[in-house]
Amino acid sequence: MMRPSAVLRLAAVALAALALSACISLLPKTKPVSLYRFGAERAPAADVPRGAVGVFLAHGTFEREAAGDRILTVDGTRVAYVAETRWAAPATVLWNQAVTAAFDADPGPVRLIARGEPAAAAYVLRLDVRTFETRYENGPKAPPVVVVRVRAVLTPSGDHGKASEKVFEARVDADRNRMRAIVPAYDRAVNQVLDAIVAWTNAQASAGLSEVKAPG
Repeated sequence: MMRPSAVLRLAAVALAALALSACISLLPKTKPVSLYRFGAERAPAADVPRGAVGVFLAHGTFEREAAGDRILTVDGTRVAYVAETRWAAPATVLWNQAVTAAFDADPGPVRLIARGEPAAAAYVLRLDVRTFETRYENGPKAPPVVVVRVRAVLTPSGDHGKASEKVFEARVDADRNRMRAIVPAYDRAVNQVLDAIVAWTNAQASAGLSEVKAPG
């Protein structure tokens, strides 16, 4: 025969187990979050060109509302984020990876120098991402346009000339109003802007070094 105290302990354990199971069953069910990345993969250039120009990539700014892992949308004066959808990492991180990949894949003379590398940098490049958003210019149900606008400033190291500056912009229409169509539009917009920035940086750096080497 069980003692009353033992019966009470068993009853307490049963009640606790029942309460715990009730709590578990009452937890809200959340929908899984879809993760995406932008910046298409690029194969690095086979060889570093002779006379490569070292460029240090300085820390630039990024549109504050779009800098995190949420995807920013703009519909007139209304600003919102896409529900249950995120970038796989903060947009600033993915952007920096895309910048590095674009320069690494280009056969031109410019090569980015990371902080702490022993190589000397002839230039400092600063990229300010001023716009990085999905715009619904034809209403909330129409396919949007992805807009990426970047201000680039290339400054010679030391006193070897003045800084060069240019604003680059890409506008790419999504095929449909679906994330599977919007993300590829980000890829194309980012690639268009970075291809233009890499070409411009190569041209500016090459011209600048030619002026420095020119006699008299």
